[in-house]
Amino acid sequence: MEEKKLGLRSVISVSVGLVIATSCLVSLGQGAGTIGIVFIFAMVIACLLNMTTIASLSELNALMPNTTGGLAQYTLASLGPFPTLISMVGGYLFCNVLSSGVEASIFAYAMGETIPLPIPNFVYTAVMTIILLIANLKGVDMFAKIQDAVAFLMVASMVIMGVIGAIGMGTGPKVVQPYYMTTDFSVIASMTAVAFWLFIGAEYVIPISKDVKNARRNVPLGMFLGLALICVVQSILVFGFHNYTDWGELANSPAPHLLYGVNLLGTPGKIWMAFVAALAVISSQNSGINGLSSICQGMAKMNMMPQCFAKTNKNGVPYIGVWFVSILILIFAFISNDSSDAISFFILVGSVFWMVSYIFAHIDVLVLRRRLPKAPRTFKVPFGPVIPMIGIIGTVYMILNISTDPVERHAIWLLTGAVFLLLSIYSFFWIKYKMKMSVFKSVPLEKVMAMEHSMYYIIRKRRGMCR
Repeated sequence: MEEKKLGLRSVISVSVGLVIATSCLVSLGQGAGTIGIVFIFAMVIACLLNMTTIASLSELNALMPNTTGGLAQYTLASLGPFPTLISMVGGYLFCNVLSSGVEASIFAYAMGETIPLPIPNFVYTAVMTIILLIANLKGVDMFAKIQDAVAFLMVASMVIMGVIGAIGMGTGPKVVQPYYMTTDFSVIASMTAVAFWLFIGAEYVIPISKDVKNARRNVPLGMFLGLALICVVQSILVFGFHNYTDWGELANSPAPHLLYGVNLLGTPGKIWMAFVAALAVISSQNSGINGLSSICQGMAKMNMMPQCFAKTNKNGVPYIGVWFVSILILIFAFISNDSSDAISFFILVGSVFWMVSYIFAHIDVLVLRRRLPKAPRTFKVPFGPVIPMIGIIGTVYMILNISTDPVERHAIWLLTGAVFLLLSIYSFFWIKYKMKMSVFKSVPLEKVMAMEHSMYYIIRKRRGMCR
């Protein structure tokens, strides 16, 4: 048997990899600039809510270990193919490539501001995407090496920049301003929807759990540690923002990390934060390409996506998915290129899609506990149904308060509703005529687990059940 290659450090780096992204720095700047350092309380609430999701996903992974499709297979076993296809294509694939594309466009903007070469900013995005595409085609070992190094440099840079600002050791002039703009808890709680984006993506470890040493311990532990680490690092940055960046300018900046870097250390600070932006896009896009291609592979095994996504190259990489995700990232990066309004809007739209998928994770836990109460689980969320229910209620609250601007909030709901409607129509016909399954009937757990075996696909192909 091939030795598993990823330890706890790699699990944490993958968790941190998608969580710390340049788009997160935009949300961090907007949240802190709107209400001041009390935004940290909103961050803590959002972090705890995301930890409830991590707990639910860890239990699902313990019940169905080594599943490449992750949430897709959990939902298939609990709710059936219709909710699975909608939540995965909309809640995961669509929102992840959208957010990765937005992330890439923010990186390109930062590079264009820092290195004013006579080339379109989109060129930076294309070069970075091609490099990560090639790296991911090399397999999990190359992926892990990049992820470990980048995550360490990124977190270390953010901590240093945050500490310099928090203790007032920057070379720029300090800003005299209040620590907070409100103490109204309802206002702070409503900002959890903005803070939510700061902590999404830790679950990207799950699709690669089959490559993790001692996955029973390291997968849930690594995800929890990753979220806690991010909360601490970003809280330090908020104190730095207070000392060196005007709250109003911070809230309205398309690149608040660059604004902070310039105010803190001048041109060297700007270059340093551009370096952090580069690390962030490498980390998040590297995690995204790897995780999404694995999810596509798992869904192809279930005949929920074309079978080409299940094919692997000589390195065991689902290369069609790697190419597919990389191309979509480039498309969304091009759409949002150099537009701060589009970037902010797409971040919030992506949040709603991601929140919906998290709600499904909690529902899966509740359903499978009731249906299979005695099934062995190496990890189980404590306190019965309490934590999953808190996660569902908290996530619904964030969807209802996704933006403080009523016009933008309704636009976000309208767009996400339209996309889910189209996905519903597509899912119905795909399941009915391509998968030839009952649309809402759940699939037995043992059958979902069997889908991981290569012979399952071969037998179904021979019987003409998939093409």
